[in-house]
Amino acid sequence: MKNLRITVNGTSYDVQVEELGGSAPAAAAPAAPAPAAAPAPAAPKEAGGAGSVKVTAPMPGTVVRIEVNKGDTVKAGQDLVFVEAMKMETPVKAAQDGTIASIDVQKGEAVETGKVLLTMN
Repeated sequence: MKNLRITVNGTSYDVQVEELGGSAPAAAAPAAPAPAAAPAPAAPKEAGGAGSVKVTAPMPGTVVRIEVNKGDTVKAGQDLVFVEAMKMETPVKAAQDGTIASIDVQKGEAVETGKVLLTMN
């Protein structure tokens, strides 16, 4: 066994590594709990049928603005919807170019993380 210290994003972890014959070494679980990973931004699914790319809420909050209409053509990175949480407005952006197939929320609606805000083609 080898004792190693690994630093990830400024946090140090003490780990033990066991060398196995012939193969790559296997690492033991970190001695300290790993910090929770930030949730990944809503990743749209591959385009296919109508409304196949779902744009979801990244956090719970209230829809304060909808910047697009059904049928609009949008570019990757364009603001689609703004969700307010804790007095901060967060833009939900298009992950890819496409056309708005449906808008599934209304201004003032409360949404939970993962709620479909709109779909794109």
